[in-house]
Amino acid sequence: MKVVSFSCKIYDRQQLCRILPPEWESEYVEPTLDKHTVVYADGADVITAFVNDRLDLEILQILAEYGVKMIALRCAGFNNVDLVAAHDLGIKVARVPAYSPYAVAEHTVGLMLALNRKLYRAYNRVREGNFSLNGMLGFDFYGKTIGIVGAGKIGRLVGKMLKAFGCEVLVYDPYLCKECPDLGLQQVSLEEIYQRSDVISLHCPLTEETNHLVNAESIAKMKKGVMLINTGRGALMDTEALIEGLKSGRIGYLGMDVYEKEGALFFEDHSCEIIQDDAFERLLTFHNVLITGHQAYFTEEALRHIAETTRDNIQALIDGAPLENEIEVC
Repeated sequence: MKVVSFSCKIYDRQQLCRILPPEWESEYVEPTLDKHTVVYADGADVITAFVNDRLDLEILQILAEYGVKMIALRCAGFNNVDLVAAHDLGIKVARVPAYSPYAVAEHTVGLMLALNRKLYRAYNRVREGNFSLNGMLGFDFYGKTIGIVGAGKIGRLVGKMLKAFGCEVLVYDPYLCKECPDLGLQQVSLEEIYQRSDVISLHCPLTEETNHLVNAESIAKMKKGVMLINTGRGALMDTEALIEGLKSGRIGYLGMDVYEKEGALFFEDHSCEIIQDDAFERLLTFHNVLITGHQAYFTEEALRHIAETTRDNIQALIDGAPLENEIEVC
């Protein structure tokens, strides 16, 4: 069994080396998968891939020619995969559906607190000997209304944490959330989320329906000064609409761990370069914007679970067992 892992940073390789069986022929490729790097998959039975790897029709056809039988995603999202093409080419696709919902939920709440209490600005001020509190005013989370879009495990965990702060938590999901009432979370319409929430946090998958869910029209329905948090997928938010919302004051706080064009930026060191993405650079000019580089999942526990589930998915293929984490074509 030859397994080639793409987008494999040193921390990914360390975990995979510990977890993948030594009898497998494992190779690790640091660059993302695209038309220039796909050649590394030649002769592989399985490839593993991450969030920004390109898995469209062109790449999948090449993988099929190489004899690849399975794509083991080391992530929960699969919006970067042409599932129909993979199915037609006989390539199975499996994922890691819940590597560490606690990691993402905790990072989400951390972004909220850091934005509200300006912790990142306070850190820089104190280092410069500036102890002035001007411009540092925050608010109590107690009594505020939080809107969560997506009632999966991460969304429910965020809701549970914020209930402990004394917040009223509203949840939107197209499907009935049976667990929400027991957690004290009120399931409502998306319109109600927009209109009532002081803070809105996105935890839904990226699909055709949710692409640019946060746009000029939806922002106009929100409370003035709303806090927006996105630790889901970057394209859930329209960047140009965010910029206009920040300029107008409709958006009072913006926390992002993802960005809709992050593929050319995230997971790499660009500190000695001029970043060419003007919209991203514009976001960084706002004092009330906090962006982290897709690190919400990044804990020891999550990396270990990703490696373990990836191993189990591949082993199921070898054994001819049911692929519990296979992504089926709808």
